[in-house]
Amino acid sequence: MKLATPRWWYVRDGRFMPVTRALLTPLSWIWAGVTARRITQATPADPGVPVICVGNLTMGGAGKTPVVREIAVRLAARGLGVHLLARGYGGRLKGPLRVDPAVHGSAEVGDEPLMLARDYPVWIARDRAAGARAAADAGAQVVVMDDGHQNPSVKKALSLLVVDGETRQGEWPFGDGRVFPAGPMREPLGAGLARADAVVVLLPGDLRVVSGDLLSIFGDTPTFSARLVSTAPPPPGPQMGFAGVGKPWKVERALKAAGCELLDFQAFPDHFAYDAATLERLARHAQAHGAGLVTTEKDWVRLPANWQARVSAWPVRAVFTDEAALDALLARIVP
Repeated sequence: MKLATPRWWYVRDGRFMPVTRALLTPLSWIWAGVTARRITQATPADPGVPVICVGNLTMGGAGKTPVVREIAVRLAARGLGVHLLARGYGGRLKGPLRVDPAVHGSAEVGDEPLMLARDYPVWIARDRAAGARAAADAGAQVVVMDDGHQNPSVKKALSLLVVDGETRQGEWPFGDGRVFPAGPMREPLGAGLARADAVVVLLPGDLRVVSGDLLSIFGDTPTFSARLVSTAPPPPGPQMGFAGVGKPWKVERALKAAGCELLDFQAFPDHFAYDAATLERLARHAQAHGAGLVTTEKDWVRLPANWQARVSAWPVRAVFTDEAALDALLARIVP
């Protein structure tokens, strides 16, 4: 059973859910300790080609996958053979396996790999080192890894941290700052930043520049700003939206900001597997209001084939404020 992201993770007021926070805090100490020990004791394997890791410090919803795709676009534009690598979360296959959208479904390889495989060679592997080697053996000149900042098994030529610059209190983008399960952090901020080469802050669509107060959180780590921009307008007419992503409330806000006539919005846990009963309920709700159904690309690829024609996918991409600086950073790794 998948659980939705707790909203109280993103409330810094310690008076909110105090008993739950207190009970979970010892478990967060264990989680942080195990993560730190695993990272310090590992010997990363070199697959023979540069690996660019796009990770984050929180438990989902930061926007890694659009950043992965944008980096792949920029590398491919330079004529490089870029392959993507993911764990395949939500899929039952362990890999290493190259994803074939004509053969595989999200239940086998996960939703994000299936979505990305429409444009690039994508590998899934629970063993990331084995997956990177498989990509290199298949001709990859550079591997872009979706997630894995806390995975020490692969030697990384570049480690980028994606930070959600929209879901924040003031200029603080890490919820209550506590480590899972007491909060959204995968590890303490300082530990994660120490291994990062750069930070990418995904800002709301109406902002372009990271504020000085937010920049100060990352210290001397180079910081880029980017926005998630729709590549197509929302479907016309009244719509019922739904999404099973890390922070579904961001999808709701983004659809409204893009001009979607959103009558209602249903949130589901990240990587939610839509069954026939759930989809029929959504369809009846939409039909009763004369509305269509709209969701994210990531959700759309998880839908059964007979439902994909009945639901509109709303695509977005990450647009960097300073594309030249991003290209210069990538050129240092892959000349």
